[in-house]
Amino acid sequence: MPHITPGRAYGFFTDTSVCIGCKACEVACRTWNQLDGDAPSFLDGFDNTGRLDAETWRHVQFHDNVPDAAATQGQGKVWLMMSDVCKHCRQASCMEVCPTGAIIRTEFDSVFIQPDVCNGCRYCIAACPYDVIGADPVSGVVQKCTLCYDRLQNDLTPACAKACPTESIQFGPVSELRQTAARRLETLHAQGVTEANLYGHDEKVYGGLNAFFLLMDQPSAYRLPDEKNAVLPSRNNAGGYLGAAITAVAGVLAGLIALGRRKEKVARDDG
Repeated sequence: MPHITPGRAYGFFTDTSVCIGCKACEVACRTWNQLDGDAPSFLDGFDNTGRLDAETWRHVQFHDNVPDAAATQGQGKVWLMMSDVCKHCRQASCMEVCPTGAIIRTEFDSVFIQPDVCNGCRYCIAACPYDVIGADPVSGVVQKCTLCYDRLQNDLTPACAKACPTESIQFGPVSELRQTAARRLETLHAQGVTEANLYGHDEKVYGGLNAFFLLMDQPSAYRLPDEKNAVLPSRNNAGGYLGAAITAVAGVLAGLIALGRRKEKVARDDG
């Protein structure tokens, strides 16, 4: 691909229709970023990772989409697989709630946590709608996908995209990836795959995601919030500000009333 240029928005387009669940992305991410990883465990299906956290920045989801009582073999249904990662949201909840300014937007428009500024408060963990952030058990600071920031600075493709054998994970300028995604969706629909849909490619979910997906089912099947429930923390929207203002005014009035009653009681006692 052309040189990676600071000042442009870069990200991932993950096409789940060609994901084979090989976990090469998980291994490449963990190796490059020197993550110890969590101890593997036997979970539902073929998932032995479980979730994204401080030690897992790429996680391949497996969802059994095959009917239990199929009239024919599988009825054309298959396992749903998706290599999950930080979405690098345009409206990033984690950035909004960070009290120290540790979470910044880089020159590549990715969301990056500065470990030397993080105080370990974990507000971002609670705010993230995708549960991608975790706290390092040793240092206490929070960690997540950096979009391989160090590799971008040296004109290198992120490790996960480089390792993906089917090009399910595609890296590049977000504007170009959106065009690629639109063409892919059109092809699938022309082939009769009507359930294919794009998630996070437009502004309906957190202002748009710089790491967006082509899904083979509804977002809820992949444990993703849809546009109806994709909202920022209440402190960052008009309704939240109004609610906070009303609460503050009510608190002041209650305090003044209580103070007035106390003064009246003191006056009666003195009298």
